[in-house]
Amino acid sequence: MSSSVDVTAKRFIERLKALQSRVELEKIQRYFKSGEGEYGEGDIFMGVRMGSLFKLSEEFIEMPPKEIEKLLESPIHEVRAGAVSIMNKQGRNKKTTDSRRKELYDLYLRRHDRINNWDLVDLGATFVIGRYLFDKPRNILYKLACSKDVWERRTAIVSTSYFIRNKQVDDTFNIAELLVDDEHDLIQKAAGGWIREAGKQARQKLFDFLEKHAASLPRTFLRYAIEHLDKKQKEYYMDMKKSMPLKRI
Repeated sequence: MSSSVDVTAKRFIERLKALQSRVELEKIQRYFKSGEGEYGEGDIFMGVRMGSLFKLSEEFIEMPPKEIEKLLESPIHEVRAGAVSIMNKQGRNKKTTDSRRKELYDLYLRRHDRINNWDLVDLGATFVIGRYLFDKPRNILYKLACSKDVWERRTAIVSTSYFIRNKQVDDTFNIAELLVDDEHDLIQKAAGGWIREAGKQARQKLFDFLEKHAASLPRTFLRYAIEHLDKKQKEYYMDMKKSMPLKRI
C-alpha cells in the first residue's frame, strides 16, 4: 500500500479533534457514571461519535503500521479506536497484501497493552487476528485464552468469529472450553455469544457443549449461549443450572 495523501498519525489526530463534540463527551461520561461498560485504566475521552470516527478512518486506510502504532500509544480512547479501525479496514480489504496482514497481526499482538478495552478487541480481532490465522496454525489463540490479561482472553474467542464466517466452528467451542470458569463478565458474554453463533451452524455441538457445562457455567455465559433457543430448551438448560449444588467456600 502506498499513497501520496497525508495519512500520518499527526494528521489523523488533527482531523479527529475537529470532530469533537461536548454533547457526545457528556453522553460518554453519563454512560460510565451509570456503571455501564468497562474501559482501560487511565482512558481519556474527547467526545467523538464512533460513526464519525469510522468514516474518518476510511480516509486513512493506507496508513502504514508505524504510524498506526503512534495512534495506539495515545491515552485518548478515540485515537486508539481510530488506530484499530484503520487496522480493521486494512484487514477487511481484499487488496491488502499478505506482508501487510502479517505486519498488522504482529502489531496487534505486540501492542495488546494498548488494545485494552472490549470495544477495541471487538473492532480488531476478527479481521486482524482471525483472518490472518485462517490458513495458519492457531496455537496463539489457545495461549491467549489462558492469559492473565482479560483483553487477551477476549481476543482469543472473538478472533474465532472469522472462522465461523467461513463455516469453521471447532476452535470457537474449543476455546470456549478454556473459558468456562472465567469469572470476568466480559469474557462470559463473549464466549457465550460466540458459541451461540457457532451453534447456529453446528446445533449438535452447541447442545453437546451445554450438556457438559450448563450446570456449572456462570449464569451470564449460559444466558448468552442459549439466547436464540426456544422457550423449552432455555428452561431445560436453566433448570440444569438451578439444580447445581452451591459450591462450598
